[in-house]
Amino acid sequence: MAKIFTLRRPTDVADLVRSHGLTGLVRPASAHVPHPDGVGERILPVLPELRGLFPAGGLRRGSTVLVGGSTSLLLSLLTSASSAGSWCAVVGMPDLGLVAAAEFGIALGRLALVPDPGPDWPAVVAALLDGIDVVVAAPPGPVPVALAGRLAARARQRGGVLVPYGRWTGADVVLEATAGGWSGLGRGRGRLCRHELVVSRRGRGAAALPRQAVVWIPRLGCVDPPGLGCVDPPGDLGRLHPLQGEQASKISRSPGQVGAVA
Repeated sequence: MAKIFTLRRPTDVADLVRSHGLTGLVRPASAHVPHPDGVGERILPVLPELRGLFPAGGLRRGSTVLVGGSTSLLLSLLTSASSAGSWCAVVGMPDLGLVAAAEFGIALGRLALVPDPGPDWPAVVAALLDGIDVVVAAPPGPVPVALAGRLAARARQRGGVLVPYGRWTGADVVLEATAGGWSGLGRGRGRLCRHELVVSRRGRGAAALPRQAVVWIPRLGCVDPPGLGCVDPPGDLGRLHPLQGEQASKISRSPGQVGAVA
């Protein structure tokens, strides 16, 4: 069984980074997104269903990606990078389900958890960014703009990806999800295999144009018993739709501001 690293104190974080030689070494996943101009070296992969939400087609190293509204979306962002060899960390989410993480394809042996970082959570996040590829941070409340800026700068300097879950300002990409239905049940039989999410994207720079997509997030751990296969969702999903007029204004708040998450 994979060993899961649950960290209780800030000193535990430093010990993990040091003892596993993570600083500067946990960078293999970028090799899985080749690109002729070298951009792939700075990109961590995401599920095919999510690539269209990112201007670079994946998680750009040094960026801050704010997620709101869905832990399914949050976990799915970690799936491809984790399975490709990257380390991920989750700070401040004591209710995170490890079974769910495994079903989303996250490698538990490369997952570090800090369920209750206390008031030192910014120091914990900063230390993790020194040697871990993707760091999810669920702050206990609103984050001062200056603090958010310092942590974003740390991610840029270290080449990690900071993924706040909650209220945050200044994110490069903001993803806000509204949960839809599930696919997999056919005539009363089957298994829930895909989760429908309506994802609104906004941000700054290349992500400044508000867009919206309906994506189906697969449960990678879904194994169908004989005769109970998944019912495929409708085709033409995952296509990005530019938002205009009133639709765009509804989600074009300042980059990085997301309301309370579910």
